[in-house]
This record gives sequence, C-alpha cells and structure tokens, in this order.
Amino acid sequence: MKSLLAAVKSFIANLLLWSFFVGGLAASTASGTVLDGTQKNVATYTGIAVSMLAGSRIAKKPKIKAFLSKPSTLWFLFLFNGGVAAFCYFTMDGVKGIATAAGMGLVSLGAAGGLISGRKKRTAPAAVEQQPWA
Repeated sequence: MKSLLAAVKSFIANLLLWSFFVGGLAASTASGTVLDGTQKNVATYTGIAVSMLAGSRIAKKPKIKAFLSKPSTLWFLFLFNGGVAAFCYFTMDGVKGIATAAGMGLVSLGAAGGLISGRKKRTAPAAVEQQPWA
C-alpha cells in the first residue's frame, strides 16, 4: 500500500504529464488561429514535440500499455486509421493530404504490426500416433 506522500506525488506527476500532452496538442493545432508566420511554425512544432514526448511517457504506464496491446484496440486502430488515411489521401489536396495520409497510414501499420507480433505460435508439434506396424 502506498503512503499518502507517494500517492500525492504520483497524482501530481500524472496530472502534469497529461497537462503537457493536452497542452502540446492544443499548441500544435490551435496556434494558427492566434499566431502568424514563423511564430506559428515554432509553436506548432514545439507543441508536436511536447505532445509526442508526453504521449510516449503516458503509453509506458501499465494500464495504458495493457489497453493498447489488446487485440480489439489494435484492430480498431488499424481499421480506423487506415480508413482515415485513405479518406485524407483522396479528399485533401497537395502535400497536406499526402502527409496526413502518410502519418495516419504509419499509425495503421504500427497497429497491424502489433496484431501480427501478438499472434501466438504453436510450439508443440502435432501428436503423431504410433502404429503397431510402423
């Protein structure tokens, strides 16, 4: 059982981690409405880096890791992100459509890799009956 101090430290650490993740997502998506030019690009790329770093730390937590490794979650990620990648490729023009489709396609392929690597292989060979005449 955790002490009160350890529980409070864990709660604050998780709160900060999730705050950085959400703040990075907000900075990367909403900076265009507030900023222009170089400042917008810096805010966007910084937000992407912060959210990716915080998200990778969040994904290492045991409960999140267990959820993300479930076959049903992997199938959803594979199908949904593959569908979004195809939709973006055909509906968006230029480099934005290709980049969005490539990014979503990579997430879809990552989920497919998790599905393939998670398959259990049979380790024991099939039992062969011994015939009395053999």
